[in-house]
Formats: sequence, C-alpha cells, structure tokens
Amino acid sequence: MLVLLGFAMIAVFMVLIMTKKLTPVLALIIVPTVFGLFAGAGLGLGDMVMDSMKSMTSTAALLMFAIIYFGLMIDVGLFDPLVRFILRKLGNDPAKVVLGTAILAAAVSLDGDGSTTFILTTAAMLPVYLRLKMSPVVLTCVAGLANGTMNILPWGGPTARAATALKIDVNDVFVPMIPSLIAGLVVVFAFAWLLGLQERNRLRATAPEIWGVPDTAEEFDGGTGGARPAGGSGTGRKGSGPAGTAPAGVSPAGSSVAVLERPESLVDDHDSAMAETALDPNRKTLRPKLFWFNLGLTVAVMVTLVANVIPLPFVFMVGSAIALLVNFPKVKDQGAQLIAHAPSIVAVVSMVMAAAVLTGVLKGTGMVEAMSGWLVQIIPTSMGPFMAVITGVLSIPMTFFMSNDAFYFGVLPVLSETAAHYGVSAADMARASITGQPFHLQSPLVPAILLLVSLAKVDLGDHHKKVLWRTAVISLVMLGVGMLTGAIGIG
Repeated sequence: MLVLLGFAMIAVFMVLIMTKKLTPVLALIIVPTVFGLFAGAGLGLGDMVMDSMKSMTSTAALLMFAIIYFGLMIDVGLFDPLVRFILRKLGNDPAKVVLGTAILAAAVSLDGDGSTTFILTTAAMLPVYLRLKMSPVVLTCVAGLANGTMNILPWGGPTARAATALKIDVNDVFVPMIPSLIAGLVVVFAFAWLLGLQERNRLRATAPEIWGVPDTAEEFDGGTGGARPAGGSGTGRKGSGPAGTAPAGVSPAGSSVAVLERPESLVDDHDSAMAETALDPNRKTLRPKLFWFNLGLTVAVMVTLVANVIPLPFVFMVGSAIALLVNFPKVKDQGAQLIAHAPSIVAVVSMVMAAAVLTGVLKGTGMVEAMSGWLVQIIPTSMGPFMAVITGVLSIPMTFFMSNDAFYFGVLPVLSETAAHYGVSAADMARASITGQPFHLQSPLVPAILLLVSLAKVDLGDHHKKVLWRTAVISLVMLGVGMLTGAIGIG
C-alpha cells in the first residue's frame, strides 16, 4: 500500500504542476497531505513536516537574502556594463548566447555548489536574455543541464556519498567516469546550440522589425554587425526598397540564420527597448558612482562563497545589509527596496517550506523505504548480472523523487549487496548510481533549482517541460558511455 501511495503521490504532484492545475507551492502542500492521511499518518503529519522543515530553514535564509542581494545589484546597475560587453561579444546571435550560457554554467560548476553556479550564471546572463527578448526558460534549462552534468565531480556531493556508502575510494568511482562526463557535456552543448537556433527562429517570427535574416549568398560579420558577400570584404547592403532588400542595417530574408542589425544597436538603443523593465537605463535606483564599491563587494561575496569559510546564508545576510546601507542610506529607501523584491522572496521561500511537506511525508510515513524495497524485490533473478545498468536507470527517477542522502545511503547499499551475488562490484554500482544526477538536479526537492527558477522568474512547470527529457537523455548517454568504456560492467 505504501508503495502504491508513494508512486501515486509523486505522479499526481508532477501532473498537477506540469499541467498548471496547481502552483508548485499548493501542490507541494496539498498532495502530500492528502496521501499522508491515506497512509494513516493522522495527526502525526504535523510532526513529520516540522521535523523536515528544520533542515530547510538555512536554505530558506540563503535563498531569501541571495534574491535581495542580486536584485539590489541589478537595481543599482552593477550588471549593466556586463550586459553591454556580452552583447558586443556574443550579442546578436541567440545561438551563441545560449551556448555561452552553457559554457559559463559548466565552468562555474567546477566549484561543486549548485546555488553559487545558478547565482553567477543568472546574474551574468539574465540581463542579456531580457535585453534580447529571449526566453528565460531557455536560460534555466541550459544552466540546469550543465550543472546537473557537472554534479558528478568528486566534490559535488553524490560521488562522495556513493563512495562512502559502499566504502570505496572516491577516485575509483570518479576517474573511470571522466569519459562519461565529457560525453555528457558534449550533449549539453549540443542541446544548448539547438535551443539557441530555436530562439533565432522564434525571435525572427515574433519581432521581424528587429530581427532580420541574411541572404544565403551573404555571411554575417559578427564583429561589425553587418552582412557582407561571402568571401568578400565589402560592406553590408543597405536600403529600404522593394521586396528582396532590407531596411538599413537589417539583412534581407532568405536564410535560416537570424541576426540583429548590429551589436552596437543593442547597446546604444537601450532606452526604447528596456524602458520600464529591470534594466531601464533611466531607473531611479541606478548608482553609477558606487559601481566600483558594488563590484568589490560582489567579488568579496563570491570569493567567500567559493572558499566556504562562512555559512552561505550569513554571507548573503551581511552582503545585503552592507549593500542596502551604502546604496540607500535613507531608511525609507531601504524599506522600499525590500518591498520591491518581496514577491520573488515570498515565491521561493514559500516553495522551500512547502517542499518540507513532501519530504516529511515521504520519510515519515515510510514511503521511501517501501518504494526502494519494492524496486529491489521486483528485479528478476535473470537480470542480476545487469544490476549496475539497472541501478543507473533507476537512479534517474529515484534521485528525482528523493534526496541524494536517501538514495545513496538507503537504497544503493541494498542494490549493491544484491548485485554482489552476481559478480557486480561495488565500484561498478557506485559509478552507475551517479549517472542520474543531471535529472536529479531538476527536482523540486533540490533548493538550488528553486533558486534558479526564482531568480529567472520562471515557472517550475515550464522549466520541467523543457529540461526533464533532455536531462534524461544526458543521463542515459553517460550510462551508455560508462558501459562502453568498461567503467560500468556486467557481472
């Protein structure tokens, strides 16, 4: 009964948020409560949720003050010069912007912390997406793909958990999986490029007055923003005449590649495009004279985050307090800034607290243990030699619906003990178990992904629609490459 209730609860939750019948917060509260009552928890539900919520308080504080800090830095104009720089370098090609997002997220993910990765990636790239009128869902999708793939690094957490749970050396788990990691990143970059091409086509269709399409006989000169004959060195054509020609600076139709008039036009024509948005160049909150102070403060915050010498929530608490005090000395202005970011704070903190209901019910009612035990029992004896492969496949959904701790310390040892009877080593099992991490990182039970969608102001259901099948593909590719290289063996 607990097994059926557990899987049914998760299925109902996913359907409700992906079809937008309920907001994630309501689904996280209502669905587990109803299923918990069916499981016979009764009045004990309250204690289950409260116990789970205790572990969420520091996460809620981190998300709250991180939103305040980076929202404040956007308001005061810290990222405006970065937007202009990126626009000049990547600027007029959505495919390059999306690929650049993937590369940036993968690089920052080397520190092993998802929250830091999403904070830095969103802070750097979201203004560019808004400026180019690109979909922020593409940003969250690509950042999630890159970070999830890089999460198998030894210091990222899952690999260390798998090694600890099975009492083997962490290097024995990770090093043979490097080819799988590389293959996963290749797939991430391929997905990023394809998503960028989709954005090209969408923007060309929705904003033809801004986006143009160059002739097949021309190539785009990304440095000058104009079109020039292929193989030649002439300047781009201009004119606003009959069909087949284009307005000044905009390439005529005829190709599948959409480009902007020129990078400088994005930078110079700032007022009309971004008026009344978070990047409005005339916003009253701009503090150009404090740019270097705000930059130094942000660098100090980031260095402290990466060094991990002070708890992350406290870092952002102090950073937000200093930033508010210096940029807005008047108490009235400080209050106005906090109120301005209240909607984002309420959205993400309420989701974190609501997630405690789901995790509390899963653990408190025994659903997690029952579900994992059932999965072990239903594996046929004939499939025993393939336990590592089976574990890799199971890690995709199981790490999505439960915490890494629950999977690696609760489920994996049971699976590994079973596999040992068929000659499958613990190292093979550990390596297979980490291939589901790209999918795991998209779970609503992972605080970092809640931070990502909140900073980008993206609906979690929209993010899941775009990212889940892609992360499943990446996980399966990593598993397949592991099998081909012998890192994941068969007994």
